[in-house]
Amino acid sequence: MSNHFSLELTNRDFKDLFLCTCGIHECPPGHSYGPAIRPYYLIHYIIDGCGTYYVNDQKYKLSKNQGFLINPNKLTFYQADKDNPWKYLYISFDGEKVDTYMNSIGLYGDNLTFTYDKDDNLKNHLIDMLNHSTLSTSNELKLQGLLYLFFSDLASISTKPYKEKNSFENTYITKAIEFIEKNYDNAYIKVSDISNYLCLNRTYLTSLFNKHLNTSPQKFLMEFRIRKSEELLHQTDLPVGDIARSCGYSDPLAFSKSFKKFKGISPTLYRKEKRKFSNKLTQLPDK
Repeated sequence: MSNHFSLELTNRDFKDLFLCTCGIHECPPGHSYGPAIRPYYLIHYIIDGCGTYYVNDQKYKLSKNQGFLINPNKLTFYQADKDNPWKYLYISFDGEKVDTYMNSIGLYGDNLTFTYDKDDNLKNHLIDMLNHSTLSTSNELKLQGLLYLFFSDLASISTKPYKEKNSFENTYITKAIEFIEKNYDNAYIKVSDISNYLCLNRTYLTSLFNKHLNTSPQKFLMEFRIRKSEELLHQTDLPVGDIARSCGYSDPLAFSKSFKKFKGISPTLYRKEKRKFSNKLTQLPDK
């Protein structure tokens, strides 16, 4: 069984968080999707059967009442079990504050799966969305409300402690990360540039990063650049030197040294191993 509807993303009134698509899919044995990259956020919630989700070199075996998040621009692959294939509901969504919401819920970093088995609320919200798929002002508002109810229930199982939205410390961290996201490709960016942008003392900024992220601003910047380089190595055929410059390294040798320090292998070998892994996945039964 398959049911699916799409909403146009243009001229939307909801900027913080909005629904893109919603659907239900009962997969045949061994049915798979990927390896592929999505342009938006996507959550699958399993209502029967089981399957496997692959992301970031990790393998997650999931079953009824569990779900998984797919982040945009991340290579993923997922496959229904051959003996007990899953049936799932799914929603794709986007918005200016999605990262903040996902972080608050506890779906961030390598925490991309969840278990929701206390009631049928998630299932009911998604089915209710499918029942209001006809485009109208009333249904659009209904869908927006259901989307927030879905995440409200998902947040209810999160073990992450609540943090005040107006906390100055949280605001500084958020703004610092936004600055890094927009300027990581600039090889001349230093921690002092971040602290100056926030009008903070560098020592105080470092203490905030250590307190909230368990790392220093310098290490966070380096790790962010390495993560971006991983994506380019995996998803493009750009020369290593071009990738280095695209990620804030003016010297390709310095980039290779830094990459090996964080990943344990050279950029060239990393690309080779990633391609080998992707080729293995493409040999599995697909749609």
